[in-house]
Amino acid sequence: MNLPSTILACGLALAAPFCQAQPDYALHAARVAPAKPDPAIAKALQTITAARIEQTIKTLVRFGTRNTLSSMETDLPRGQGINAAADWITEQFEQISKQCGGCLEVRRDVFIANPAQGGAWAGRIPQPTRITNVYAILQGTDPVQAKRMYLVTGHYDSRNSNVLDARGAAPGANDDGSGVAVSLECARALSKMRFPATLVFVAVAGEEQGLFGSAHLAHLAREQDWHLEAVLNNDIVGGNTTPGDRLQLKDRVRVFSEGIPATATAAQMRRLLALGQLSDSPSRELARAVADTARSYFPAGSGSPFSAFLVFRPDRYLRGGDQSSFNDEGFAAVRLTEWREDYNHQHQNVVYPAAGSHAPILGDLPQFVDFHYVARVARLNAATLATLASAPGQPRKVTIDVRNLENTTTLRWKAPAGAGAGVHYEVLWRETTAPDWQFVKTVEPGKPGGIVSVTLPISKDNVIFGVRSVDAAGHRSLAVVP
Repeated sequence: MNLPSTILACGLALAAPFCQAQPDYALHAARVAPAKPDPAIAKALQTITAARIEQTIKTLVRFGTRNTLSSMETDLPRGQGINAAADWITEQFEQISKQCGGCLEVRRDVFIANPAQGGAWAGRIPQPTRITNVYAILQGTDPVQAKRMYLVTGHYDSRNSNVLDARGAAPGANDDGSGVAVSLECARALSKMRFPATLVFVAVAGEEQGLFGSAHLAHLAREQDWHLEAVLNNDIVGGNTTPGDRLQLKDRVRVFSEGIPATATAAQMRRLLALGQLSDSPSRELARAVADTARSYFPAGSGSPFSAFLVFRPDRYLRGGDQSSFNDEGFAAVRLTEWREDYNHQHQNVVYPAAGSHAPILGDLPQFVDFHYVARVARLNAATLATLASAPGQPRKVTIDVRNLENTTTLRWKAPAGAGAGVHYEVLWRETTAPDWQFVKTVEPGKPGGIVSVTLPISKDNVIFGVRSVDAAGHRSLAVVP
C-alpha cells in the first residue's frame, strides 16, 4: 500500500489497528517554542566581555587570600585579605552606579558569625568572625511590579587545602572568582536598562566556612519581606581548561535545582506525592526558565549555541552551595556550575611540580579558567534576569478543578498584580515523565481583576499542567503549577 492510500485508510475502522492515534494532549495545542529575543536585551548581552571578566578574576586573585577568617587578621600585607576584596567589590558596584547616574543602591550586609551559637559548621569558625556581603539593587520602575525581585550571586571568599588557613595563598579563581565576575558583569550590562521589576546583584562571603554569608542574607530577605522570585547562584562556572581534559563541554552549563521544597511541611509533601508534582517546585520551574531563555538567545545552530543542562537534584554529591540558603528560607533558587570540574584546582594549596615531573599543578589559578566560557554563563544569567524582570508577574491562585470524574481539564487563575495591557497567558503541559514543558496553548486575559478560566479536552490524569504570564513583547514569567 503506498503512502497516500495508507493515510486515507487510517480513517477507516478496519485500518485502525495499523494506525498510530494521537493522544488527546497532543491534538489541541502547539509545541513549545523559544520566544523571540528582545533586541534591547540582546544588545545589553553584547557588552559582556571575556576581557573584563579576566580582569575581574585576576584582580580577585591578587588579594592573596580571600579566606573568610582573614577578616579578623590585623597584620596582613596592605591590600591583602578578604576585607580588601570586599572594599574592591563595593567600589566596582559604585563605579557601575556612577556610570548609570546613580541607578544602583550599593549596600553591605555586615555581621559577626559566632561559633558559640553552634551548628554543623561551627568548627570552621574558630572565633567570632566578621562576614561582609556586598550587593547592589537596581530598583524596578513600576510601583507595583518593583516588589518582585530577581537576584544573582557568587561567593567572593576562597580557601586552600586547610579551610582554617587565614593567611596562606588561596587564589579562588574558579571557586568562586568566576561567580563574582558573573554578578559584576550582569550589573554592568543590565544597569544600562530599566525594568518594571527589581534586580539584585550580590557577592557573598562565608561560603567555604558553611554558607554563613548567604544564610544571613537570605534570612534578611525573609525578614524584610523581599518578594524574591528567583535566585541564580553561580559557583564554579570557569569552564576548567586543564590541559588534556577532552571531556569538558563548553556549549552548556549545569543548572541544579531542588525538587521538593526545603520548607515543605509533611502535609505538603503528601500532596506533592499524590499529585505527582515532585519535579515542579518553584526552583525547578526557575531551572526550566533558564533553559527556555538559553533556547531563545543562544539556540542550537547559531554562531554561539549555549544551553542549560538541567540536573534534577539540589547540588552535586558531597558538595553544597549558596542556593541552599535561599531554598531554606522558601525562595526559588538554582545553582549554575561548569560541566566538568577538576578537583586539583579546587580547595588545594598552590603547588607547582618539580621540573620533569608529570604531577599536575595544584591550586585554583586563573590559568585554568576559560574567560570566554564565563562570559557565556554571564550572558545567560543576564538574559534570564532581564526576561523575568521585564515579564509580568506570575499568575496568582492557579487551581485545577478536580470535583468531577471527567476527561477534560478546567484551570482557573487570577492575573498577576499590576498586570498591564497586552498581558496574556500560556497554558503549558507535558507528559508526567517529561523533564520540560512540551505543549502550549495561548489564553487571552479575562476581565480586569477577574478569574481567568479555560477548559481543555485533555485528561488531567496523563499530564502536568502549568500557567505563565506573557506580555505583548513576549517576555515570559515563571510557570506556576496548579
